[in-house]
Amino acid sequence: MRLRLAALLCALLWPGLATAAELKLATWNLEWLTTNDRDIPADTRPKQPEDIDLLRRYALELDADVIGVQEVDGAAIAARVFPPDRYSVHLTRDRVLQRVGIVVRRGIRYSVNADLTGLADPRGELRSGADITLETQPPLRVLAVHLKTGCFDDRLSGRVRRACAQLREQVPALVDWIVARRSEGVAFAILGDFNRHMDGRDQLWAALRQAAPLARATEGRASPCWGGEAFIDHIVLGNAARDWLLPGTLRVLTYREAGTEWKQRLSDHCPVSVRLRLPD
Repeated sequence: MRLRLAALLCALLWPGLATAAELKLATWNLEWLTTNDRDIPADTRPKQPEDIDLLRRYALELDADVIGVQEVDGAAIAARVFPPDRYSVHLTRDRVLQRVGIVVRRGIRYSVNADLTGLADPRGELRSGADITLETQPPLRVLAVHLKTGCFDDRLSGRVRRACAQLREQVPALVDWIVARRSEGVAFAILGDFNRHMDGRDQLWAALRQAAPLARATEGRASPCWGGEAFIDHIVLGNAARDWLLPGTLRVLTYREAGTEWKQRLSDHCPVSVRLRLPD
């Protein structure tokens, strides 16, 4: 009886830990989540209040525990999509409009690690990674990334286009981060917009897999987002987290709205999610 009472008190005091036996992880590029109409490209539409309200409804429908987010212009606008009574928001310190972050359900404790600044560049064209550790039992290290766009399949070696050269420059920092996690032995997840298909003998995926044994939840799958496309948003699991992935739980939350206008108003990316079952 005393043991049952103690377990009940723990569940009341630490609800995040009580529900952490199963975690829903997601990644979502919110495409210029900003109301700034001055410092954005001419062909970009800042979000209107009704757009943000609709994204908020989709965030609640997604109902994930941890979401890696990209292209977010600060914590204030992130809180308009992810209600503060349900979620806390951690963003990188980059001074850019398109910041990377991690959104965590209230009740799940976490500690903040230093940004992975090796992914960024002095020109502000490339973005740092957001890095936290979920204080679950066992813990889970989570990194959110948004890698350079424009090099979805091309080779990274030899003489390459500028976009591919920039993506290649990001690889060592990401590999070093994975190697460090492998040395620590901590379970980890990388959530984000890799801007890379990573199918077949892809050089980026090969480089990451040389750093540690990895599982990619999207491997061999196609996304139904906006009528169908190859995945560039991925969820990668390493160390013990590879064994925590619940088979068949990969999901893409597609928008009910259709057409180019809505793709610009909401996002050209759909939320991608999986579920993990942590060991007892």
